[in-house]
Amino acid sequence: MTVRAQTLGEAGRPAASPLRIVTLLFLRAGVLPFFLVAALVIFSIAAPHFCTVQNLTDVARQSVYLVLVSLGQMLVLITGGFDLSVGTAIALTSVVSATVMVAAHGVFPHAEGLVIALGLLGGLCAALVIGVANGIGVSVFGVSPFIMTLGVQSVGAGIALFLTGGVPIGNLPDAFGDILGFGRIAGIPVPVLVALVAMIVMWVVMNRMRMGAQIYAVGGNVKAAHLSGIHTGRTLFIAYLACAVLASIAGMLLTARVNSGETDLGSSIALQSIAACVIAGVSLRGGIGRVESVVLGAFFITLVQNGMDVMQVGSYMQMVLLGSLLIVAVIVDQLRYRMLLGRS
Repeated sequence: MTVRAQTLGEAGRPAASPLRIVTLLFLRAGVLPFFLVAALVIFSIAAPHFCTVQNLTDVARQSVYLVLVSLGQMLVLITGGFDLSVGTAIALTSVVSATVMVAAHGVFPHAEGLVIALGLLGGLCAALVIGVANGIGVSVFGVSPFIMTLGVQSVGAGIALFLTGGVPIGNLPDAFGDILGFGRIAGIPVPVLVALVAMIVMWVVMNRMRMGAQIYAVGGNVKAAHLSGIHTGRTLFIAYLACAVLASIAGMLLTARVNSGETDLGSSIALQSIAACVIAGVSLRGGIGRVESVVLGAFFITLVQNGMDVMQVGSYMQMVLLGSLLIVAVIVDQLRYRMLLGRS
């Protein structure tokens, strides 16, 4: 067999080199697979019990809340914006739902199910106000997503602190935490089931429905999308509204987990969700992003936090490392975008 024959594949084309395979993987999936492998190797060496089934299962369970918020963040990132108010949506959901439940329990002391339902509805409505405000500001008035969501974040955080005075709201119905916080269905934790449903719905919307195609189109080229008949303002509005709804669901689950309404539940989740999306290959320019990659990105962020906890890295240093990961991911995203442009 000649040297040329050895380098040809079955179709008569040159066999892919390892460098070419790595490049194709990088262009398709971004930096996430490489970061994930590096994290598993580093933390496994530093802590032998890190890669146990029990620990990885705990990481998957802990990542549920970040997965939900990251899916919403993905929507607005694909449209070419981002949402800094997701943490406030979680805080307001927590505070308002807890306040409503405490008040409703005084009126309906023996109707625990009704009390919980009213609390969840109140929390969802509070988050919807945030989503509507962001959506109108960005889609109708053309305000920069950075300025709009930053302003809404500040206003919402102030309202949450005003409602509580900075003091957690307790005395919530026991069934609330027992079901949404620690309940299981067929052996699967309820928060995990909620996240699985959200993943499936998001995948169907983004890959099989017209709305998903419109979101990608708006992020790819908003002018071209408008000329092709897409209602770009409505698409942007829906994206920010859906982001707030997903953050609200995460807020409900977190409130049930800690069994109290607290203003600081989502204090750092905006940075974490953006980092999860960017590391997962969602372009900051819009138009690029995949649901399954974002889920894995959120799992990776939680995995890194778990690994740093195992290695007893301080909370302040964890913030430094997470911020550094985001910077590196953005730089790599720039490189990947240029490579994609070169190929096109």
